[in-house]
Amino acid sequence: MNTIEKYYNKFNEDKRLNTKHGIVEFTISMEHIIKHIKTKPAKIIDIGAGTGKYTIALSNAGHDVTAIDLVKKNISVLKQKSKNVKAYQGNALNLSKFGDKTFDIVILFGPLYHLFDEHEKLKALLEAKRILKDDGVMFVAYILSDYAFIRHAIMDNFLRQNINEGKIDKNYNILTSEEDLYSYIKLPEINALNKKAGLKRKYIFSPDGPTDYIRNYVNTLSDKDFLTYIDYQRKNCRRKDLLGASSHVVDVLVKNT
Repeated sequence: MNTIEKYYNKFNEDKRLNTKHGIVEFTISMEHIIKHIKTKPAKIIDIGAGTGKYTIALSNAGHDVTAIDLVKKNISVLKQKSKNVKAYQGNALNLSKFGDKTFDIVILFGPLYHLFDEHEKLKALLEAKRILKDDGVMFVAYILSDYAFIRHAIMDNFLRQNINEGKIDKNYNILTSEEDLYSYIKLPEINALNKKAGLKRKYIFSPDGPTDYIRNYVNTLSDKDFLTYIDYQRKNCRRKDLLGASSHVVDVLVKNT
């Protein structure tokens, strides 16, 4: 069992997405996925599906959904939740189980968090592109470097330790390895990956924006105020001046034909 599997065997992703700050991320992401679905049922694959929050919601909406996850426990939980989803243990770097141009929608909402080598990131994008139909849409999530600096180095008070351990360079890029679990990236690096993969951006958005920084406040909002906050994020999620310091971004991509 590798480090990622051990981590996710303990991590409760369902609990995170069911908190108010997690609901913001889920709600905004789902709205963007749904608006790009052209046919029903659409053929959708969720790579890095976890225990199936997005998978099951899309299946319940009447779509033909396949789930892939690296962690055997997650697949077991997902299968217990839904009998309609085809769920397999697998790796984003090898999707040979699936033929070329198979899916209308390809979702990568986790794998790029844990790939540290540019070659592996590119390989995951190329595999996703291969199984995407020519008129399909791909959704790729990343965790941003500036978020990691603000949240973990400053707010969690690890700045000096991170610098001493060589995890922050002179330009304040976050330098991590597999032992750190998460890989952080900046927007120019994402742009470079897209170019190498032959992918064209429709647009990029942040599903949660500043929510993670203020989660304690968001989680205590009244139901009415919480709906207002979701609407704030809905209307501001594509603002370029806010993207860089968001915790997550989702790149909405098509094949660059």
